[in-house]
Amino acid sequence: MSLMTKMANLPLSTPLSFAAAAFGFLVCVAPLGAQQSQTKAGAHALYRQANAPIESRLDDLLGRMTLEEKVRQLDMYHGAKELMSAHLDESHTPPDAVFLPEKAQALLGSLGAGSVHDLYPTPQQANAIQHWVIAHNRLGIPVLFIEEGLLGFNTGTVFPAPLNLAATWNPVMARQTAAAIASEARSTGADMILAPVLDVARDPRWGRVEEDFGEDPYLTGQLGLAYVQGAQGESLDTDHTVVAEPKHFAGHGSPEGGTNTSPVHIGERELRSVMLKSFEPAIREGHAMAVMAAYHEIDGIPITADPMLLNGILRNEWGFKGFVLSDLGAIRQLYDVHYVAATPKDAACMAIRSGVDMQFYDFPHDVFQKALIDCVHDGSLSQADLDRAVRSVLRVKFMLGLFDHPYVDPAVKAKVWRSPAHLAVSLESARESMTLLKNDNHLLPLSKSLGRIAVIGPNANAARYADYENEKNGRRISMLDGIRAIVPKAQISFNDGSDIAAAVAAAKNADAVILGMGEHQGISGEGNDRSNLDLPGNQEQLLEAVMATGKPTVLVLENGRPLTIGWAKDHVPAILEAWYPGEFGGTAIAETLFGDNNPAGRLTITFPRSTGQLPDYYNSDPSRVLKYRDSDGKPLFAFGFGLSYTTFRYDHLVAQPPAQGTRGEIRITVDVTNTGNVEGDEVAQLYMREDVNSVETPRRSLEGFSRIHLKPQQTATVTFRVPCEQLAVWNTAQKWAVEPGNFTAWVGGSSEATLSTRFALKP
Repeated sequence: MSLMTKMANLPLSTPLSFAAAAFGFLVCVAPLGAQQSQTKAGAHALYRQANAPIESRLDDLLGRMTLEEKVRQLDMYHGAKELMSAHLDESHTPPDAVFLPEKAQALLGSLGAGSVHDLYPTPQQANAIQHWVIAHNRLGIPVLFIEEGLLGFNTGTVFPAPLNLAATWNPVMARQTAAAIASEARSTGADMILAPVLDVARDPRWGRVEEDFGEDPYLTGQLGLAYVQGAQGESLDTDHTVVAEPKHFAGHGSPEGGTNTSPVHIGERELRSVMLKSFEPAIREGHAMAVMAAYHEIDGIPITADPMLLNGILRNEWGFKGFVLSDLGAIRQLYDVHYVAATPKDAACMAIRSGVDMQFYDFPHDVFQKALIDCVHDGSLSQADLDRAVRSVLRVKFMLGLFDHPYVDPAVKAKVWRSPAHLAVSLESARESMTLLKNDNHLLPLSKSLGRIAVIGPNANAARYADYENEKNGRRISMLDGIRAIVPKAQISFNDGSDIAAAVAAAKNADAVILGMGEHQGISGEGNDRSNLDLPGNQEQLLEAVMATGKPTVLVLENGRPLTIGWAKDHVPAILEAWYPGEFGGTAIAETLFGDNNPAGRLTITFPRSTGQLPDYYNSDPSRVLKYRDSDGKPLFAFGFGLSYTTFRYDHLVAQPPAQGTRGEIRITVDVTNTGNVEGDEVAQLYMREDVNSVETPRRSLEGFSRIHLKPQQTATVTFRVPCEQLAVWNTAQKWAVEPGNFTAWVGGSSEATLSTRFALKP
């Protein structure tokens, strides 16, 4: 019998001291109190029957709960600081920390807890807390453990940034990444991760671009769907799946001025056609069981106070069955930032009434819970709204199996934690994300017979990780490490570039120069918005000084957003965009520089020529004037762009619409040929536009993509199947409609594809 089965079969009245002795819990024991007998008396209640339908169990449990017990399920508690004997920082507890029941007793009493966050427990710590919570609340309701998991879980495998993952244009890689993160998280006792980020990033000044999948709603939607499917699997009731929580719902990625949490200026048509399209597949098809409501407001309505968005669209239109968690402090901001609530009580009740189900450290526990209780009593919060929120949280707990086997088997972690399979996924994702932006005269790949190589720059000898990941974790393979490993016989010098004269001297003494530049944590990431997108610090001066030596030079960028590198594009012969490629990033970079990896990453966000050109995204409306007096308005590098060490040709583009009067799918085929002499991947991209619509629509929109591998001179026929409903517009009647008419389809290797064909959808 497994530990999880043993723990699940323990009577709820089992003394904690016995559990500690039997299963290795490190706890201080306190008496359980009179509530034990009450819990035991309900052992045969319907909600405890594992084989009963979840909705029936929910009905039974809700009918037994007091108002105080209900509001407790809507609150989040800080694990490391509030429940443990020690904490490493604001978010983590050390592995030898002791769960203190006296802290839990003072904090939670006999009402249980909705969730615990900022703990990152060991399996033993999670089991100790879970057992205490179940034993100490009248109905034996388990707690939900929620943690971050954007680039990996705690000290587990470190994966490339989401912007890297997007650059692979590979949903399979997204699914594998999410599945690996989920299995490592669940092995510790965590049940839910705060990912993926599905905001459409339309302003690269925003520091959180690195967390996104880019500027396109269709690509983001497809990768988000794959990510949720990987994290949640076919069932949440396993030892390797977790609840995925798409965030930040919705429109958060396009704030005014690119500053985090600022207003988003869009109307309902753009909200539905762009900002919600990136989330919809994850909810409708992926059945994500949680969503994070964002801080900001749209047209004066804060998201956490928007019933149209959280109830009307999310629940009623999309059928969302999970729970909505506020972003940290977002409910409080109704009171002290947006000023749409006069008191904390008004803010708390307004959020629940509007469709939020759980607070995220918004108000002190007593303030938040009393507010909901008082609102129910005075009628400003209906029992139905409260029960909806409680039902949503409890449904997730039932689906995770926490009522039936709430404990984690410590043996699982030993099998999955930083497993070879997970490390391999991280490395492969890094390889597939390498994006070659320039390669004049085939400077790349470099010869492995080079004698002297100068590796220069602030990012050359550092493993740069995106925000939400400690750069002390993982193997931390830098670009310099990777280069030394792949050309061990070369004479390699390193200079961090802080002394430009010394860096120039190193460059002059080399046969080739590799520059490691870009950004780092502290100027990229949450709260690190930039008004200028040039290379930071002295990097531009360093770049120009090194180029003046005349040595063959390659620029490698590790950064979390597009940068305005116009001078580099004009003067540097080879540029490789690596983003933040995870713990094996240096290996992937070196393999690409020296030809062991043929780059096939493609941009998922436009590189502007200047900050003044912003916003600059490929699928803008035709009425937007893109030309300035001092600029032609064209991007530095276009959405979807990326080079390879081989070349590809597109031929024989054919579009076959459905029969007249039907609404099936448009079938589009194209032949793609590798015309070079090395094998490689190509990302075939399909864009469409209808000539005339009832509302203005983008110049062209991505409607399909396929990453394929081709040997030299090999041809493959790529088929895109586009459901007619995918081409619907939100019309002037405020309804979705597929409007008959003539369409153009373009297929190629970027958003600037020129091979086109036309077809008609007839009524």
